[in-house]
Amino acid sequence: MTMRKSFRRVALAATLMGAIFSQTSLAQQLRLASGLPPMQPAHNPLYTEFQTMLPEMSDGRLKGQLVGMEVVNLANMRTAISSGLVQVGLFLPAYFPADLPNFNLVGDLSLMGGTPHATAAAITEYIVTCADCQAELNALGIVYTGSHANPYNLLTTKPVAAEADLRGMRIRVATPQHARWVEAMGATPVSMATGEAFEALSQGIIEGTVTSLSDLISFNLQDVIKHATLIEMGTFHSLIDHAVRRDTWNSMSLDNRSTIIKASNTTSMLTTSRWVEMAEQSKQIATQKSIDLLEPAESFIQATADFVIADVDTAVTLAETRFGVTGAKAKIEHFQALVAKWETIAESLEHDPILMQDAIQREVWDSQDLSQYGL
Repeated sequence: MTMRKSFRRVALAATLMGAIFSQTSLAQQLRLASGLPPMQPAHNPLYTEFQTMLPEMSDGRLKGQLVGMEVVNLANMRTAISSGLVQVGLFLPAYFPADLPNFNLVGDLSLMGGTPHATAAAITEYIVTCADCQAELNALGIVYTGSHANPYNLLTTKPVAAEADLRGMRIRVATPQHARWVEAMGATPVSMATGEAFEALSQGIIEGTVTSLSDLISFNLQDVIKHATLIEMGTFHSLIDHAVRRDTWNSMSLDNRSTIIKASNTTSMLTTSRWVEMAEQSKQIATQKSIDLLEPAESFIQATADFVIADVDTAVTLAETRFGVTGAKAKIEHFQALVAKWETIAESLEHDPILMQDAIQREVWDSQDLSQYGL
């Protein structure tokens, strides 16, 4: 090999290495935070898979670094995003009813949700296309990319199979509609974070919680719960799975924005599936731990259905008088129509998370101009 050929090969290798280094150095690394413990589905797969998908879907243009609970939790997520400590985080609108009244109008209607995958898709389409919701999010400096949904039941320390069994009990709730349902059933609602339920149950401060069966595993409620009533309590879907700091969104190319949305909606559907799987696994745990799985009486189911119908007027009144939401009834009806639409789609796709993501892309995002969305 001549000296000239050797020099050319070295120069070519240096050029290639420089190109690779340049592409790597140009990758946008995002600080991510779920604010939840590792075994929670809203952390794994919602954030672990999201972190994995970013470089895969963007050809290395995007990367993610997970920030732990010791730095950011759900309670301080808003501050973390606004300060720039976190650029993508799990955001709970229910924590901020005065700032996000239009989002919470439908986010709080837990009992109006359908099957989890359909509800997740419905809330995603609703928020993306809701001008009032987008204005609220814009004022907070965050960009919405999607939501998942978690099916809820009733876990208690005393057996509850009928409406009368609930009377006088103290029940932990996560949403205003669940609180109103508890009151309508003759019990007392207690608002507290999910993570506080174990201690409250063990000390007798509360006697039950409206939550996911999966909390028997994820929050070890299997050690304090004695009964699980399999009455359908809708879904918890007041979530922004990957709230993006607006300054970060503005700095992204259209391709990177599209990647964020695809990764978010894919992991949202995977997370919904994981919640459903864990709920089924929790039934097995319940059997092993001698936790009674109680079927609700027909009268209990009917009382809950009657409550949902009557509660629409209450939700409308509260939204319009307390928070200044306009056209609340029409907005609720629109959300209900979207749930019905997505029930049909989800059933046709057998609730497959990947096919559901494709449908959300087609039905929702393909009609959005990402050069303008979120700005």
